[in-house]
Amino acid sequence: MAFTVLALAVVAVSGAAAAWTTTFTMHNLCPYTVWPLVTPNAGQPAIVTGGATIRLDPNGLASLAFPAAAGWSGRVVPRTGCTGAATCATGDAPPATVAQVSVNAAGGLAEYSVSLVDGFNVPATITPHAFDGSQTCPVLGCAADINAACPADARVGAGCRASPQFFKEMCPEARTTATDVEATPQRCIHPAELKVVFCPTN
Repeated sequence: MAFTVLALAVVAVSGAAAAWTTTFTMHNLCPYTVWPLVTPNAGQPAIVTGGATIRLDPNGLASLAFPAAAGWSGRVVPRTGCTGAATCATGDAPPATVAQVSVNAAGGLAEYSVSLVDGFNVPATITPHAFDGSQTCPVLGCAADINAACPADARVGAGCRASPQFFKEMCPEARTTATDVEATPQRCIHPAELKVVFCPTN
């Protein structure tokens, strides 16, 4: 069985020369296929061609790299059970896990989080790699299989839309409300890689 990796190269430019490069990588360790939808924030360019058709096979191996403008920010929604690019069993609408990333902002700051504000469908964490040891670059997100523990009255299809308190108890390093922050602070400057891992405990 192949292991699928999608890598997005994010290039920061200072003057006429490249100052640093951050690679944005997605790994699918789930026992099922994930169709990640990468969406830039307003005013940001798209960094992925193929959009809704990107497919990460379970435990697969492949890689693709895309350049992006300095200061790029956007979100990744893992979708499952997709029929081509048309409709998916989870991720097209809430409940859905959302990975949020901003790279190469002022001073090279990278900010990242996993949000359960819109519910949960796939475990996901974000891990920085190759950064200055003096930086605070923790692993953040939700590695727990919340679907397995989701209260019966909070189940929505193959996802979970439980209370923020329930999500926070299960995943203290994820964001569960619009004003929530992770238990561990972050201040990550110039990481060489930000890796989004689906089903990291697998």
